[in-house]
Amino acid sequence: MNATRNSDPFHGRGASANPAGRFEVLAYDRDPAAPEAPPTRFLRDATRSIIAHNDSPDVGFDISINPYRGCEHGCIYCYARPNHEYLGFSAGLDFESTILVKTAAPLLLRRELSRPGWTPRMLGISGVTDPYQPGERRFRLTRACLEVLADARHPVGIVTKSGLITRDLDLLRELNRHDAVAVAVSVTTLDPALARVMEPRAASPERRLNTIRSLAEAGIPVTVLVAPVVPGLTDHEIPAILEAVAEAGAHRAAWLMLRLPYGVKALFAEWLSRHFPDRRDKVLNRIRAVRGGELNQGGFHQRMRGEGIFADQIAALFAAAARRTGLDGPRIPLSAAGFRRPGGGQLRLFDD
Repeated sequence: MNATRNSDPFHGRGASANPAGRFEVLAYDRDPAAPEAPPTRFLRDATRSIIAHNDSPDVGFDISINPYRGCEHGCIYCYARPNHEYLGFSAGLDFESTILVKTAAPLLLRRELSRPGWTPRMLGISGVTDPYQPGERRFRLTRACLEVLADARHPVGIVTKSGLITRDLDLLRELNRHDAVAVAVSVTTLDPALARVMEPRAASPERRLNTIRSLAEAGIPVTVLVAPVVPGLTDHEIPAILEAVAEAGAHRAAWLMLRLPYGVKALFAEWLSRHFPDRRDKVLNRIRAVRGGELNQGGFHQRMRGEGIFADQIAALFAAAARRTGLDGPRIPLSAAGFRRPGGGQLRLFDD
């Protein structure tokens, strides 16, 4: 499967435009005759809370932290893109080039876990954007949060598609001594050309397989998320992906169906027109077929799997491949038995 060549106006970006957010009354149109790749800019996010709560039965945890808002990986399908619109930015190029950095995240997390009434249970990093996106090399906030969690022996589940997570093997091993960590690595495709245009600044498929191998060799439980499955574009890769990740040492696999909320619909359709014009209508129609005639379903359960004959076929294909590769086991439960209040540390948050 080959994407059309020279179809990216902005090298290394998933989106090609900055459409106005759904809450904005004014819009800025960039001159299409003189495209200029927007540089990444980092803004301080002065949030005074770090733990997000949810009541979704779909995600497996009810609390999570997100050290960053926006994600430089630039995955064109990312369901988190519309969240940037709440901040006055676009779900397009702004989402992947304007990154808000929660500099106080480790201190805020330590304060929360130190509260007398805190009840330890599975905490997700990250429920929205990738905690190991490129800016983490500079800001090291995810590592600092993991240091707090390791000190507290607090159970944590991490979702990423970045090889940078192997930098923190020392902390992951410490958490694993208390059965308090699980990692999920997202593998969307094994095709490097497709990955390059669909997830332009994320790790290559080969790097992700190497990451799974490194984590498994360190004894860290690794689940692979085939997520999202793009019907008509990547669903045929499911058996090959599961074979590859099983060989790399993954212990379990799961999958999620693509969903395109709000402005992601237009961004994804435009991306298909640029890179796969001959497949555009087929892919969009297949998405509608698994989404009740729409491009998105927001209801619990349906949003993760879709519905209809094509969704059933994908589910059956995945189940058969998971059984064959031994990746159909249950989740490994994490333990909070070793939890202790994190010790010491400066709790004053915003020093001058």
